[in-house]
Amino acid sequence: MGAPQRSKVKKIQTSYVIQQEKQEHKKARRRKKKVIRFSIVATMALAASSLFLYTMTAQSSAIDEQLKTKEQLEEKLRTLQQDEQRLKEEIKKLNDDQYIAELARKQYFLSKEGEIIFITPDE
Repeated sequence: MGAPQRSKVKKIQTSYVIQQEKQEHKKARRRKKKVIRFSIVATMALAASSLFLYTMTAQSSAIDEQLKTKEQLEEKLRTLQQDEQRLKEEIKKLNDDQYIAELARKQYFLSKEGEIIFITPDE
């Protein structure tokens, strides 16, 4: 039992058998090359798709960030346009002498001759 038994069957060593064994060996090598080629192509496709997905997510987040910035800038533009409109109206009013006199009375407590100013406390 300790020694392995030899097979009593011998292979036929004819040219046909040798040719068939060579063909099977070639098929096995071709199959192995196909598997290697397929695995290389699959790995490259996986790497390319991973790179594509990474790029897409990075660009998507950059676009979202830029959209938020755009919204903030549009809001700032609206407020600045409102301020501009208010200041233009103020300029028009400042060209009127009566408005200037009224403004001087309110802010600087100036009065006409003989006029008395009473200050009431704000609530």
